[in-house]
Amino acid sequence: MSIFNKVLERKNTNSLKWDLMEKIYGIEDASELLPMWVADMDFAPPKEVVQAIEKRLSHPIFGYSYVCDDCKGAIVDWFKRRHSLTINPETILFQQGVVPAIASIIETFTEPGDRVAISTPVYPPFFTVPRNQKRELISCDLNENNGIYSYDFEALEEVFKQGVKIYILCNPHNPGGIVWDRTTLERLVELCIQYDVLIISDEIHADIVLEGAKYTPLSTVARADEANILTLIAPTKTFNLAGIQAAVIVAPKDDLRLQLQQNELAHGQIELNVFASPAVHAAYTYGDAWLDELLDYLSTNMDYVIRELTSLQGITIIKPQGTYLLWIDYRETGLEEKEIMDKLLRIGKLALEPGSKYGEAGQGFLRMNVACPFDTVKEGVERFKKALQ
Repeated sequence: MSIFNKVLERKNTNSLKWDLMEKIYGIEDASELLPMWVADMDFAPPKEVVQAIEKRLSHPIFGYSYVCDDCKGAIVDWFKRRHSLTINPETILFQQGVVPAIASIIETFTEPGDRVAISTPVYPPFFTVPRNQKRELISCDLNENNGIYSYDFEALEEVFKQGVKIYILCNPHNPGGIVWDRTTLERLVELCIQYDVLIISDEIHADIVLEGAKYTPLSTVARADEANILTLIAPTKTFNLAGIQAAVIVAPKDDLRLQLQQNELAHGQIELNVFASPAVHAAYTYGDAWLDELLDYLSTNMDYVIRELTSLQGITIIKPQGTYLLWIDYRETGLEEKEIMDKLLRIGKLALEPGSKYGEAGQGFLRMNVACPFDTVKEGVERFKKALQ
């Protein structure tokens, strides 16, 4: 029996996913809702991660700490082992999360009024962070053909001609589930070199790539060394450690790294907290077998959901290449977003994410998180069916 079959009670644990749905969905009582919305898993991390935190917790002094070389070494070894990516440990900067990292980079390398570009539909903080920093956000829709996304490079080049300072890439792509191929990434890098655009490459889903697909780190493609690329990675998505708050900016160029360090000093930022460092070290040192089993489990969950839900009239789902998120196309049902969300919440008692949260290009889609025990997945499917039938 898989370790991922175990159902763990998460209510009343200050879980954003389970305990804040009244606020998120604007309803009075969410006690009967099944949450399959935000991208955190209902799985325990590798036991070695828990043991590492317990070991540190057993010492009763939690004073100022620093990230040891062994932790950085575990990160370097993991990406070399799993992805053939060579990271110089000297280029690693720590942040409390990928979103804070994006904020720090935008603040460091742009001024209010400067232009930041994104390709939609995409992860909501790609919208909110630049706008909250008073940057001008320019969206360029991806091409979409029956739920499969690709770049419209002619349109993106027109955007870059408007004087864009930063482009934020999502690879693998959330919510579309595309793992961008080398050819696509090379064309993107060429454009960013041509128009002097700094690339923030959010690669937090790098480890969650399903059979038949291959993650290509942006920093490994042709001419990447000529571009200004800052890569964001983290164990938090891979090992379900978002509450630990740990992420990495890989900044190979000395001048960019120095400017980021100066920004961190200006905000009084320090490195990882006393529990995050041993958790990161343990995850990247001992997490291989756990992750391999997880990927098989996620693939099985996805196959089941796709088979069941696409039997409903008007529902189409393409199995993603990466992430543990299904991007459900309901356009052929004829329902508006407000209608289908009302049916899911009121009749099905199921909390999914509306596609418009990912930009106008997400209209007609829903995002479903299937990183949960199979019994939960089956319950979610039945609730979805009930809502639409």
